[in-house]
Amino acid sequence: MRAYILTEQGPAMRDAAKAPPKHGQVLVKVAANGLNRIDLAMSTGALHGARGGLGTVLGSEWSGTVEAVGPGVTGFKEGDRVMGASASSFAEYVTVHAAHVLAIPDGMSFEDAACFPVGLRTMHDAIVTVGRFQPGQTVMIQGASSGVGILGLQIAKVLGAKSVIGSSMNTERRAKLADYGCDFAVDSNDDAWPDKVLEHTNSVGVDLIVDQVSGHVVNGNMRATKLEGRIVNVGRLGGTRSEFNADLHALRRIHYLGVTFRTRTLDEIAEINRRADADLAGPLAEGKLKMPIDEIFPFAQVEQAMGKMARNQHFGKIVLKH
Repeated sequence: MRAYILTEQGPAMRDAAKAPPKHGQVLVKVAANGLNRIDLAMSTGALHGARGGLGTVLGSEWSGTVEAVGPGVTGFKEGDRVMGASASSFAEYVTVHAAHVLAIPDGMSFEDAACFPVGLRTMHDAIVTVGRFQPGQTVMIQGASSGVGILGLQIAKVLGAKSVIGSSMNTERRAKLADYGCDFAVDSNDDAWPDKVLEHTNSVGVDLIVDQVSGHVVNGNMRATKLEGRIVNVGRLGGTRSEFNADLHALRRIHYLGVTFRTRTLDEIAEINRRADADLAGPLAEGKLKMPIDEIFPFAQVEQAMGKMARNQHFGKIVLKH
C-alpha cells in the first residue's frame, strides 16, 4: 500500500506493508483523512508519546470501510462504514484496535466523517468527564477557531450550556464562530479579554475553560474563571511555558487539570469513545454537530495539504480524499 512516511529526507510517499488485523483489531480501507496539528509536529520528527521518528507512517484521523476484523472483535464487521482517531492513518489502509473506532452516521460522507473523531473524543472528555460540565453552566473554548475548538463550541451548546464563549486572534475567523454555537467571542491577543469575559458573565466568570492555547493566556484564564471553576489544559498552541500566577490560582480556588491521549491505555480510550458516542451520536446523526471543510486535497497531494495547515490559512478542517 502507499503511505506517507517520515524518511531521512523528510516526509514522503512510500510503499508499506498492509498489516493484517490481530486480536481486537480491524483493518480499514481508508477513504479520507482529517489533518491535525500533531501531524505537522510529527512530520518534523517530534514524538507524540511513544510514537514518531524515522519510519513512522504519519496521520492521526481517518474514515473508511472495514475490510477485515481480527479475533475478539464483536462490535464491527466487514463492510461497516467507520471513523477513528489513531496512528499511522495517512495510508491506503490502517490497522487499528477496535477501541479507536466509531460508526459513521447514515448519510454522512467519508470526507465529513474524517473531520470528527479527534474532536469528538477530545472535547467530550475535556468538557464532560474532566470538566464536570453541568447543563446551565458557562463554557469558554480557548482557540475556538481550530477544528477541535469549533466542535467544542457545539458540544457545549448541545449539552445545554447557558452561554458559550470562544476566542480567536483572527478577526475574520472570530466572526464565524457564531455559526457554530458561540454566544460571545473575544480576541485572546487583547490584554482586556478577561475583563470582557467577566463583563459578559456579570462579573462572575465562567464555570469551565477548555484551553487549547496555554502560554500567554494562562493567567488570563484564571482571571476569567469563576471561584472554584475549572480549567482543562488540552493544548499548548501558544507555548508550553509561561509565568504562572500561583497567588491568583489560590485566590480563585481554581481546579486546573491537564489531559492528553499520549498516556491513555486502550481501555481508557475505549471508555472515552463510549461516553462520547453515548452523548453525541444522536446530535451528530441529526446534524446538530457540523464541521466546515476548508479544502479537500487528493491523498497524493498530502504535502500540499500539510503546507496549507503549516501556513495557518484555513478555518475548520483540511481533508485528504483517497
